[in-house]
Amino acid sequence: MAIRLIAAPAVEPISLVEAKAHLRVDHTDDDALIAIYIQAARAYVDGKDGFLGRALVTQTWELVLDEFPTDEVRIPLPPLQSIESIKYDDGAGDEQIFDPASYFVDNVSDPYGWVVPVTSGWPSTFDAINAVRIRFVAGYSPTTDSPPNLTSNIPASIKAAMLLHIGSLYSYRENVVVGLITSKLPFASEQLLRPYRVQTGIA
Repeated sequence: MAIRLIAAPAVEPISLVEAKAHLRVDHTDDDALIAIYIQAARAYVDGKDGFLGRALVTQTWELVLDEFPTDEVRIPLPPLQSIESIKYDDGAGDEQIFDPASYFVDNVSDPYGWVVPVTSGWPSTFDAINAVRIRFVAGYSPTTDSPPNLTSNIPASIKAAMLLHIGSLYSYRENVVVGLITSKLPFASEQLLRPYRVQTGIA
């Protein structure tokens, strides 16, 4: 089982305005530097390699399996928004699209979403690696504002933890080497994040 990023988030989970307000910075001299720290804080917690094992802002991934499991498929990187497609290689090795009417998507269960075959089970696949490809959209859903706010539904504790991390990076720049963030996650940030942490179980 593996996973690959198809479409990255359109925005960062913390805006430059939010970060500067937290840092009490009212000038533009450090905007580029603060933007780097926002990216570093997000990379630390978001996606398949992040501390949380979650997707924060809306993003598209593909889960790749060698075959369908016996029953349901657990979708990593919660929260699950939707399933875009389920493709598989049939017995002849030809790619097929599994009919959406033949499976049920559970994007309500917490923390993980699930995909369950409706009645007849999953189809047989070609005996080869990567024979099943499930493309899905994950992350906290945007609001219905106009324009939609892509970050306002992220839990406040996660955003607070990221702001603390950004503040630490900004305040203690001697721990930041060019091209490499060496600062550890602040203790308070880790405690705020732990209730939301899940295990990805993916390569």
